[in-house]
Amino acid sequence: MIHILFFLFVNVAYAFDWQGHRGARGLYPENTLGAMEFALNYPITTLEFDVVVTKDKRVILSHEPWMNKVICLDPKGKKISGKEFNIYQMDYQQVELFDCGSLSHPDFPEQKRTKSFKPTLHKVITEIERKLKTEKKDITYNIEIKSTLENEKSGFQPEYQEFSDLVIKELFELLPIDKFSIQSFDWRVLKYIHQKYPKVRLVALKYGHFEVEKTIQELGFKPYVFSPWFKDLTKEKVKGFQKQGIKVIPWTVNEVRDLKRVQAMNVDGIITDYPNRIEK
Repeated sequence: MIHILFFLFVNVAYAFDWQGHRGARGLYPENTLGAMEFALNYPITTLEFDVVVTKDKRVILSHEPWMNKVICLDPKGKKISGKEFNIYQMDYQQVELFDCGSLSHPDFPEQKRTKSFKPTLHKVITEIERKLKTEKKDITYNIEIKSTLENEKSGFQPEYQEFSDLVIKELFELLPIDKFSIQSFDWRVLKYIHQKYPKVRLVALKYGHFEVEKTIQELGFKPYVFSPWFKDLTKEKVKGFQKQGIKVIPWTVNEVRDLKRVQAMNVDGIITDYPNRIEK
């Protein structure tokens, strides 16, 4: 009996999915290869990051489809403003000239300042997989397609169908299908992928009030994971989704007291900016 209980405990612990948000945003410039590599120093099981598309149809890591003035400097090292640099109107050769790591981030005082650029999805997956093979580790990837109807209409991204196809095509060339999931706040993306690529694991991101049955009805299918803001979550809602066979992995939980409280809700994983705060 003791051996059985120990086996169950180990497997439950192993199954918990610790996700490094934008790599390790609290510790290293977000959505960079360096952030992904840095996150591997901690007991994460998934690298979480965002992707957008350039003018020459390269899928790259970025939270916004423009150069964010908070984290980026122009090619001459000068500060930028607003949305003047639209990534979807720039070839990748132009994009990689911007430094998105040397500025101090006002919300993340522990973040290392180091000159960084926005890498391609291909480079990140290739380099991380090479590193994992050398170190005999294994992780999965949770990739957010940063699509919105507003950005589509205003010329900051391709149509969501093309956006989705570009990302999925590249991932199919790089990874086995069980090594990644696709998430989005844009449920048009999720519905499209579910219909065209039914075997791809999908994560429904949500901010604000939600109900279990209404969420499933609105999506039209059961996602692999439901991922709400952690402050919108209750233990009862966690149980409700899990009864439907849907995992629950909230974002973005950073304070130690919140990490413990959310874990006590019996969630299936947690997305955090601070993988160094994970208790083994």
